[in-house]
Amino acid sequence: MPKKPSKSPAGKGPRTPAKKPARVAAKRPTAAPTDLSQERIVRALETIAAHLAAQGKPALEPESFERADAYVWHPDGRLSAVPRVSRVELFLLKGVDRMRDILMENTERFAGGLPANNALLWGARGMGKSSLVKAAHASINADRKPADRLKLIEIHREDIETLPLLMEKLRDASFRFIVFIDDLSFDGNDASYKSLKAVLEGGIEGRPENVILYATSNRRHLLARDMIENERSTAINPGEAVEEKVSLSDRFGLWLGFHRCSQDEYLAMVRGYCGHFGIKVADDALEREALEWSTTRGSRSGRVAWQFVQELAGRLGVKLATA
Repeated sequence: MPKKPSKSPAGKGPRTPAKKPARVAAKRPTAAPTDLSQERIVRALETIAAHLAAQGKPALEPESFERADAYVWHPDGRLSAVPRVSRVELFLLKGVDRMRDILMENTERFAGGLPANNALLWGARGMGKSSLVKAAHASINADRKPADRLKLIEIHREDIETLPLLMEKLRDASFRFIVFIDDLSFDGNDASYKSLKAVLEGGIEGRPENVILYATSNRRHLLARDMIENERSTAINPGEAVEEKVSLSDRFGLWLGFHRCSQDEYLAMVRGYCGHFGIKVADDALEREALEWSTTRGSRSGRVAWQFVQELAGRLGVKLATA
């Protein structure tokens, strides 16, 4: 049968077959070889890996330690020299005679190459714990030749996890070092105490022979009670977990306890500062004002005595030139 003509829309003639668009011979870009792309990816990954490695472990450049006697440790591997240490003279520290003598003897042994203990200075606030460490360091160095001087390095509490890195830096140095940690304590889920524990005693390398650690703390056991109780309640063997945390303090061979001073000791501190800095005040007036100052602060300590002396010196126009 003959094919019927297709119907066209109303008002239009017969549908004409649509013309196919002419093919445009477009030249496609040639794809990069697979091996070239892979090579670029490998190079990029190597660059990223090198950058991350540099951030993760700082390079330990050689340190001469001849430019200063005191330094501050930074977690990126740097040691900043401290040309002038904020400290007071050893003889100005009152009410801590026994602790002073023990720490000085321990430090002298260490400086002379003899066995000495890491020391934990714990107890009441403001009683001269950190001042004693800095004063002992200065006193030991007073009569020593530059090549025999002790170096004091302070590491901040929040940087404890980098302590092994600092030990690596000091291990082969020719000087002897006091690594000083001020206001040391641990709270909550802080696990950085393990880095300190390994350095104090127990690691494969152990503490370098030319390094000793001095720390100050308001706590005898360094760990908050709720932290210990939390370990007791969550551990499989509660006794062992608590023992591990309490044993941190035991790894300091020397414990020096600082207690609140008496009124006579407090007044002796004030008189000692006034005599050293040339602050001239009648003794009865000095005693009356010093006691009033301590009463308004609710405590007596070396720090309170020093704050009173600063107030008195400022009022009288006397400059306080510390060492």
